[in-house]
Amino acid sequence: MASKPAKQTKTPPPGEAHPEVEISKSVLMDIAATTITGIDGTEVAPTPLNVGEVLRNQTGARKPRALRVTRDGGSVSVDVGLNVDFGQNLVNVSRQVQRAVGENIELMTGLKVSAVNVTVQGVCVPPAPALKGRS
Repeated sequence: MASKPAKQTKTPPPGEAHPEVEISKSVLMDIAATTITGIDGTEVAPTPLNVGEVLRNQTGARKPRALRVTRDGGSVSVDVGLNVDFGQNLVNVSRQVQRAVGENIELMTGLKVSAVNVTVQGVCVPPAPALKGRS
């Protein structure tokens, strides 16, 4: 039995345009959310739901987050609402989020990030320690 020759793929000659890859907004949102998760003391804030959204989201889909990506051609802007742990410097954490999200989106996609707008929506206060010896 003769084997079939391997299928060859054509690559465009140098100087010709390569086919463009489309990157969805959900991928950009996932990059931003994963980046923020990796920064200590921060999380993307949840968005409040109205009754209609609660009923639609009963299938166990992703929780809505305060994260929006806007794309205009090769440029991306990101709006994110954060919850920050108590005791963190809000300005420094916001700058760190801006820098990290912008760098990661640019490195992973090649798109230019025009803005990363951060709004601190909440501060997470740790629970108070239980008192010993109280009756």
